[in-house]
Amino acid sequence: MATDLTLHQRRREATAEELAGVPWLKVLKPDEYRTAAAAIRVSDAQPGDYVCRVGRPVTYWFGVIEGLLKMSADTDDGHTVTFSGLPPGGWFGEGTVLKREVYRYNIQALRKSIVAGIPADTFHWLLDHSIGFNRFIMNQLNERLAQFISAREIDRMNNPDLRVARSLAALFNPVLFPGVGDVLRITQQELAYLVGLSRQRVNEALATLEQQGSIRVEYGGLRVLDLQSLRATVAA
Repeated sequence: MATDLTLHQRRREATAEELAGVPWLKVLKPDEYRTAAAAIRVSDAQPGDYVCRVGRPVTYWFGVIEGLLKMSADTDDGHTVTFSGLPPGGWFGEGTVLKREVYRYNIQALRKSIVAGIPADTFHWLLDHSIGFNRFIMNQLNERLAQFISAREIDRMNNPDLRVARSLAALFNPVLFPGVGDVLRITQQELAYLVGLSRQRVNEALATLEQQGSIRVEYGGLRVLDLQSLRATVAA
């Protein structure tokens, strides 16, 4: 059965529609695009599948075409720290690929997802040949630094409403997650996993943000109505 195969063994060539969901392909010149597109592979991840594991050597630079992943790591005292949710359009691990290190975090699918990747060697070839790709990676690294700082702050917050607000603001980041747009397809239970709160408490926080006019809870997801207001709630 296909589900008995590893995520790597399930890899296949990307369709034209899936390639259209890769944001950094748009900054490449035609010859660079052809090289990158030919190297991209995608795989259908099932809930619970690991894309990356702590201690494993880097092989690919990964991104999310569809679905939702979680980036986390376990602390020495046995707790799990969630750094970020990874919605559509998000590519991650560029720092690890740059240094060709082992992974220092786990990436796990929270629901059925389509995950894309390019081999580390192709990633470095693009760095050597594409100015546009270099600029994209520089922007990613800059945003990623701010994201990780924010993630550590979230982990120390005692106010559940602020935890939820800050996590949502991060998921609507247009640089890191351009595939999200105005609507994030996420369940309250998935958000609870990312934030580290109960589903009931997340529901209460969402109701507060909805009353403030920052978001609207819709069937199967959340629509951001005022991102600046959501970020202002974060800074409050």
